[in-house]
Amino acid sequence: MSEQRLVRRMDGYFRALAPRARVLVFQLPLTFAMAAVVLASPAGWSGLFDEPLFAVALALHAALVLACFLVPWARLGPLAPLVIPVLDLLAIGLSRSGSVDGLPDVGVLSILPVVWVSTSGVSAAVCLSISFFGPLLAGLPWLLATGSGSAPDRAAGLLLLSGMTFAVSVALRFARLRVHQEQRRTEAKEAELQALLADSRERERLLNTILDTVDVGIVAVDAAGRRLLTNSWQSALEKSAAPAGSAQGVQESQLLLTGPDQETPLPLERRPIRRASSGESFADYLVRFGEAPGSRVVSTGARPLQGDDGGFRGAVVVFNEVTGLVDALAVKDDVLSTVSHEFRTPLTSIIGNLDLALGDSTELSTTTVRRIEVAQRNAERLLALVSDLLMSANSTVHVHPRRTDLASLVEASLGSAQAHAQASRVSLSMDLPDPLWAHVDPLRISQALDNLVSNAIKYSPGGGRVHVSASTEGDRVLLRVEDAGMGMTAADAGRVFTRFFRSPAVREGSIPGAGLGLSITKAIVERHGGSISCSTRPGCGSTFTLELPAEAAPPAF
Repeated sequence: MSEQRLVRRMDGYFRALAPRARVLVFQLPLTFAMAAVVLASPAGWSGLFDEPLFAVALALHAALVLACFLVPWARLGPLAPLVIPVLDLLAIGLSRSGSVDGLPDVGVLSILPVVWVSTSGVSAAVCLSISFFGPLLAGLPWLLATGSGSAPDRAAGLLLLSGMTFAVSVALRFARLRVHQEQRRTEAKEAELQALLADSRERERLLNTILDTVDVGIVAVDAAGRRLLTNSWQSALEKSAAPAGSAQGVQESQLLLTGPDQETPLPLERRPIRRASSGESFADYLVRFGEAPGSRVVSTGARPLQGDDGGFRGAVVVFNEVTGLVDALAVKDDVLSTVSHEFRTPLTSIIGNLDLALGDSTELSTTTVRRIEVAQRNAERLLALVSDLLMSANSTVHVHPRRTDLASLVEASLGSAQAHAQASRVSLSMDLPDPLWAHVDPLRISQALDNLVSNAIKYSPGGGRVHVSASTEGDRVLLRVEDAGMGMTAADAGRVFTRFFRSPAVREGSIPGAGLGLSITKAIVERHGGSISCSTRPGCGSTFTLELPAEAAPPAF
């Protein structure tokens, strides 16, 4: 490949020359050879200039050199310069006839004009004919002249020289053909590469246009954490979080990033691009860019890029602004918290006065007592709903864990739900080791159990069974609440712990509820460092499993 580049480079330089300069370049090798003979003749061949044929040959050589300079070859066509090598063969024949004893055979110089003709654009037939018959005809005067050597020897030498020049011409033609083939192949590859390059640039422009059009930030990094791509939306986002007076293109470590609370600075190792560069995969990771009041909350996600060998090759990080959504949720929580708090005081007063009224029920009629009891039950129900709303609005659930017997908590919860279960014709049962120790807050876990047992009874219309069981796995306790009720679809089970979610089947069945109990239960369990899951099928009941710490306390509360 390097030889082909060299040939192409030399061909390019040669084509850049003017026509007269190109003709002179081809003529120079023979001119230098004849000049060497002339310069060496006084010392070696003193009688050379006395030969009239040699003098004529020198004159012809000189005339041909002048013709290279004087003739306007550009006007005569591309094949006109080939007159020079043909006349060179004649001059070489004359030089050979006018040689003296001791002078090497100058007929070998016929190879030089043959090389010129062979590398020209003339047809192969003309080229090979000149290569063989040119030296042969130019050597006839030498063949017919009297001198040293017999005629057969001279004829053999002349035929040998013609055969050599013919062989050189054939070799040069094949070499030229091969070079042209390689050149065409290279040009075809270059054209293909140029087309691929143009297509790649067009795709790159299209990709950049798409990336700069979307309303999300996109950053691509390689395995070393170096940025490969950043779209304009992300650049604008980072500019809004850059320290005042900083230059463009600041690093992620210099950005003003905090958690959603707008106060805690985000550690370097928890920043999205740093996490993605270390190979982490995450989604819905909230980060606040900039300082209040103009800060922006962004939901970030990252996916690693893998090579053919499965190794880490980089990552793509996506930034989606959710400032409006987060602010709306905060306003909603504030409204819920305020309204719930304001409802608690009058409801507590209503329930207290209804209790006092029932205490003096001897002076009231049976109908009045019944109506007061209905009002009391609904007021207590409304107070429980307000309490759930208040807890749901409060993002922080405070727990105070200690060593607690879960068996006694389950027994108390089932005892409290017994009246509800009898009214719904649902049987309650439990299968737990006694005692069953766990490191939990008894008040909060009792609240979670009451929610689960109450739901199991409520969603078991027309009778059924609710069974509570438990087991221990290592340092965790698994508590299960199983019912044989209406069950849920897989899609509903995936959203069952979302606040205010109620499945279509529940709404169609007019089963009362606000959709807060399971979300509160989930918050309580997770504050203990545990987890809750649901296994269910439509018409086959549901099983809720709580995973709680057995002995060791969670890392933080």
